[in-house]
Amino acid sequence: MKRRTFIKNASISGLGIAVGSTTLNCDKKPKNTSNPETKSNIMKKPSISPIAICTWGFVDANAKAGQSLENGKNALDAAIAGVSVEEENLKNTTVGKGGTPDRAGNVTLDACVMDSTGDCGAVVCVENITNVAALAKQVMTETPHVMLAGQGAEEFAYTQGFKKEQLLTEDSKKAWETWKKSPEYKPIINIENHDTIGMLCLDKNGDIAGACTTSGLSYKMKGRIGDSPIIGSGLFIDNSIGGAAATGLGEEIMKTVGSFLIVELMRNGMHPQQACEEAVRRVTSKNPSYKDFQVAYIAINTAGETGAYCIHEGFRYMKYQDGVNHNILSDCVVKT
Repeated sequence: MKRRTFIKNASISGLGIAVGSTTLNCDKKPKNTSNPETKSNIMKKPSISPIAICTWGFVDANAKAGQSLENGKNALDAAIAGVSVEEENLKNTTVGKGGTPDRAGNVTLDACVMDSTGDCGAVVCVENITNVAALAKQVMTETPHVMLAGQGAEEFAYTQGFKKEQLLTEDSKKAWETWKKSPEYKPIINIENHDTIGMLCLDKNGDIAGACTTSGLSYKMKGRIGDSPIIGSGLFIDNSIGGAAATGLGEEIMKTVGSFLIVELMRNGMHPQQACEEAVRRVTSKNPSYKDFQVAYIAINTAGETGAYCIHEGFRYMKYQDGVNHNILSDCVVKT
């Protein structure tokens, strides 16, 4: 049963439920806009060209999303189209098919989506399904739930026409077998934490939506879930304000509900850059060991203004607008 039908029926029954080619530019990091007097230029339904931004230097994925927006796709469908590029990229060992397995040798995927209406869907610890962001959308639109996990999510996927695939590639299996000879679990900044593609899209109608998908930290404990599929942590959208997405050590991002925090800071007048910086400061102020891990955020508001910030240098994000795909170096807390 579709969620909206379920809610309508539940209300009636008295349950009390409320109802192409791309130009690539490598840009310098944006200027620090931490001046408290700097105010965001938030406006509803802006007359600007569509924008797609994503975590890390996923050039092809962001181009796919941007071109989809230019071709008239809505923000959510464009975001899902974009992240699917990396879910299907066997050379990407941190997203989708070909992802690094857990300590037991199983590749498990997590994802969430959120649309311009505030509706959302998520799946966690999913095996044998490549395009889990698209699956998260099906959870959103075709079930009365927000999140499905493990075998239940996989079984639901088959009812929606997803095909069963082996996610562990030979390369990933060999790397896992090598790791087992001297197993150590220590996040490596900008390598092991390069585990997520979070994407935010602003479409021609001025609507914002996003998707976040990952295979999680390399050689994680079986059953471990990070921030990526958690609405408010890995991704959050408020169509009247903007959206944010996270990457890095999920255990730290969840402690401050980082993406929700950024949107709330923008609601209170902060530019997306300021909001990302403050969200990172919340992490570093609470954990004296912050130099041992990476956390990074991206954000966009309804005026098309964007921002990004991270703990350690090296984090980049993509921004597609007017046919140009910019690769932007984020400012950071720890500089060498």
